[in-house]
Amino acid sequence: MTRSGNKYRLAGLVAVAAIVVSACGGGTATPAPATEAPASQAATEAPASQAAMETINIGFEGPYTGDAAASGQELKNAIQMTMDEANWTVGNYKINPVWIDDGTDPAKGAAAMEQAIVSQKIIAQLGGWNSSVAVAEMDVAAKYKLPSFFSCGAANTVTDKWRSDPAKYGYWIGKCWPDPSQLVTPYVEWLVAGQADGSVPSDKTYAVWGEDTDWGRSFAEAADKQLAAAGWTKKSYDIFPLSTTDFTALVSKWNTDKSSVLIGTTTSGSVNAALLKAVQDSGNTAVMVSDGVAQDPNFYKNIGSASDYVMDSAPFWRAGSEKFLADYKAKFGNDPSSQAAGLAYDYAHFFLKILEATIADQGSLTQENIYKEAQEKVQTGKLAYTEGVVMDSYDFNAESLPNPVGGVGHFVFPVVQWVGGKSTLVFPNGAAGAYQAHP
Repeated sequence: MTRSGNKYRLAGLVAVAAIVVSACGGGTATPAPATEAPASQAATEAPASQAAMETINIGFEGPYTGDAAASGQELKNAIQMTMDEANWTVGNYKINPVWIDDGTDPAKGAAAMEQAIVSQKIIAQLGGWNSSVAVAEMDVAAKYKLPSFFSCGAANTVTDKWRSDPAKYGYWIGKCWPDPSQLVTPYVEWLVAGQADGSVPSDKTYAVWGEDTDWGRSFAEAADKQLAAAGWTKKSYDIFPLSTTDFTALVSKWNTDKSSVLIGTTTSGSVNAALLKAVQDSGNTAVMVSDGVAQDPNFYKNIGSASDYVMDSAPFWRAGSEKFLADYKAKFGNDPSSQAAGLAYDYAHFFLKILEATIADQGSLTQENIYKEAQEKVQTGKLAYTEGVVMDSYDFNAESLPNPVGGVGHFVFPVVQWVGGKSTLVFPNGAAGAYQAHP
């Protein structure tokens, strides 16, 4: 899949000014001197007879520090790759990046975003990861009428807040991921099918677990509700702080309860490592669903064999993604995850496509025009992105908002199993016998 660096430029327009790079650390966003622009982002000089391009400030939000920093780094890497391909240019505009670090904390994220709007005059924002941060930042976007695109904060608290007042929260253009209930359903369908064919334990008992965040609670609630509706019996339900590192007591309870399925999620790679290692050390062989294992690109290095036989949901790479995968590894030294880097790469390209359409339809890139284009074209499904490396199509409609349209051909996460750091598709349409029970 080849993307030209000129894809997002209008013909005949050449960059004449160096990019002014803004950095964000500890909740602040401060512009760096123009002379410090990275070489990969530097604009080339044009003949004096050509008019200078206009610079616009765009916020790129993520957890660049804090518990989800590993995922935040992937978001940043993928966004940088996308913008480098376009020479940080769309039409006759040069994009000046303002990196907004939310610190994996709602209050820090909201404050950093507000500072970027007030001090750095960003006219749009792209990115985000944690649901709790998204809920806090939605009010900032509404206050300043800032079009904010494709945060991966997916909890139903985000959906509920958006739908409570679409006119107010419509500036939160659309989520990167759908509600957890949509992601939980394939696990439950797989378990029900496995009961029928004998591939999973016949004892229909489960324990729910999750981090104490909007995302963790939403996932746990959805799993509990759907398994109960399928006729399963709950043994325990445990929500723990995102900073938890000792799971001895929790795993001991699971061993006593003898639940056949342990299902939950965390966005922290270190928490996942501590939990799965504790399960392995205890000798527990229940079916372990740990949604989000591979969000940490270094999960196998950090978790090792404790991640073997763990169930997860992770999209596979589309045909044509080979160049992105090779370029990413060459640039950053490790393989990207599809859930973080892959989606961020695709959504960043979608974002550039939206800016390009805004110029064509509205005449210029202003905060108001970008929102108008998003409202008229993106949120109605008239503008979609189908050239991605992960999903077949990224699109929204009135029924799905603020979630992306889900299902085959749109946004879908299959169920996979990890063994030796490699994933095997088990549902839907997995090969017969693909699932391996824990020995």
